[in-house]
Amino acid sequence: MSSIDSKIDDPVPPKKSHAAQAGSGALALGALGVVYGDIGTSPLYALREAVRAAAGDAAPDDSQVIGALSIVFWALILVVAVKYAIFVLRADNEGEGGTLAIMTIAKQAAKNHPGKVLFLGMLGASLFFGDAVITPAISVTSAVEGLQIAAPSISHFTVPIAIGILVGLFVAQRFGTGGVSRIFGPVTLVWFLVLGAMGAVHIADDPTVFRALNPFEAVRFVHANVEVAAVVIGAAFLAVTGAEALYVDLGHFGRKPILLAWFGLVLPCLLLNYFGQGAYLLASSAPVDQPFFQMAPDWGHIPLVILATIATVIASQAVISGAFSLTRQAIQLHMLPRMNIVHTSATQTGQIYIPQVNWMLLACVLLLVVGFGSSEHMASAYGISVTGEMMVTTLLLFIVMRGKWHWSLPVALAVATPAFLIDFMFLGANALKFFEGGWVSVTIASILLLIIWTWRRGSRLLFQLSRASETKLDELIRQLGSKPPDFVDGTAVFLTADTETAPTALMHSLKHYRVLHRRNVLLTVATRPQPRVPDDEKIDYEEINEHFARLTINYGFMEDPNLPAALVIARKKGIKFELMTTSFFLSRRSLVPSKEAGMPLWQDHLFLALSRNASDASTYFRLPTGRVVEIGAQVVI
Repeated sequence: MSSIDSKIDDPVPPKKSHAAQAGSGALALGALGVVYGDIGTSPLYALREAVRAAAGDAAPDDSQVIGALSIVFWALILVVAVKYAIFVLRADNEGEGGTLAIMTIAKQAAKNHPGKVLFLGMLGASLFFGDAVITPAISVTSAVEGLQIAAPSISHFTVPIAIGILVGLFVAQRFGTGGVSRIFGPVTLVWFLVLGAMGAVHIADDPTVFRALNPFEAVRFVHANVEVAAVVIGAAFLAVTGAEALYVDLGHFGRKPILLAWFGLVLPCLLLNYFGQGAYLLASSAPVDQPFFQMAPDWGHIPLVILATIATVIASQAVISGAFSLTRQAIQLHMLPRMNIVHTSATQTGQIYIPQVNWMLLACVLLLVVGFGSSEHMASAYGISVTGEMMVTTLLLFIVMRGKWHWSLPVALAVATPAFLIDFMFLGANALKFFEGGWVSVTIASILLLIIWTWRRGSRLLFQLSRASETKLDELIRQLGSKPPDFVDGTAVFLTADTETAPTALMHSLKHYRVLHRRNVLLTVATRPQPRVPDDEKIDYEEINEHFARLTINYGFMEDPNLPAALVIARKKGIKFELMTTSFFLSRRSLVPSKEAGMPLWQDHLFLALSRNASDASTYFRLPTGRVVEIGAQVVI
């Protein structure tokens, strides 16, 4: 394992959002496909599952339909329109959002409890991956299930068709989505307009459906149906899955376009469709089947299935891209080992592809589709990871309110407490489905959390063991001053996480070759708690003497390190670097597991496995391979 590691530097003043300087309307259109794809496909199954949970296999009565619909309506209003749109979107990190972005703000705000805030960030990131696995599986499957209405003769091919679509989607990731992403917004616009139109037409089936606007209808239903209320609430939560995307994609579009799209189109169309489904169910005397597709006229069934499938593919694409982005942030913040990050666009830095993550997601998604067989069964697996992630966001938001915004305790509690109680209610309701499938997302999140914890713990232990065995740089310089070695022309750059000690590669070079380059630079890659670092703040340089210098290259947690490019910036600032006369020295450590070194043996082996599968340091930092020298050492960990 290479000793290269970066460190999280001191906080820096916030910058403005880097969202593209385009018109709000154009950005709002772009946000439709990326931000609202997931929540926009929830009408395929959310109300269906909620009413089915209340009525079972029988035809639902009016109180069951109105009660379930009222819960769906108020979940959309309280969770999305109030919590996320009004409060969470304000907690941006230089315009960026998401679990790790708010975690970095909260760490600055809660300086006395950085470990607890870090754990919340680790937990939130792990829960996101549980969501990222289930969303493509349930979305695409629910769309293809429209064939049960549109083409019953081939409905038994639902699972194979869904598998084929999902495999194609994940295989296509390596080619990038820059070309087709331009149509995501317009296609999703059509989808929402169709949602709204279908619902508006069927509201006339039974206008009494508007009773669901009264929150007491939800309360009355829960009180009268205590035995199934929790299951219905858990199913109704499916209507707000995808709400986190408003915050995660904040940096891509900005707060104003996201809110414009939500209040101007998405929310009205969603409500029209849900209330249309409710009216259709009130007017129907049959058990709940596929109300979304049944509302369409016969001639529209096939086109609707095709449009729904495209919409769910777009929603899945947004989740997959979010997983890539979150993984890159986690790598930069030292929560995960280095991975091969492929840029699929020459103009958009956000267009990335991470093979390891892509194939892991595909394997898990296929197992879900095959194992559960239908969106109805997968709905039981959905919810726990999403509600858990929402609770983490609420807790981090409270820390930001108190430490960053300096709100008084009563005001912060007045906002955070109701949000937390709603999250807790949904989490409790979804937890009842643990043995019916909820264990899937919990298992995925737990595995990711274990990996993150092991990587953090092992990296910290490796750093401590390495530092204990290394010589202080000041002491080495003193020794070299009294007994100078032979010098060779050129510059040697030693990548290290600790510029106070002499890197292992430097000491081994002196020991074996008994020579030293005329110029030696100790280079550290530092990750600041901000999304991006401007070029004029990227370089920190300190001359120690004529032979030694310290160089720190600062990156944001959403940037990919490119050391040759950074050295060009350094050269522009007057720091002389000639790439063709510069050698890069890496300390590669061979790790040996031990019971006594600090971690349990099983965790040692897990850390070693993660280390072996980490991307090569020279590739990750984009070093010219012909100028890299690796010197090894053995460390018992």
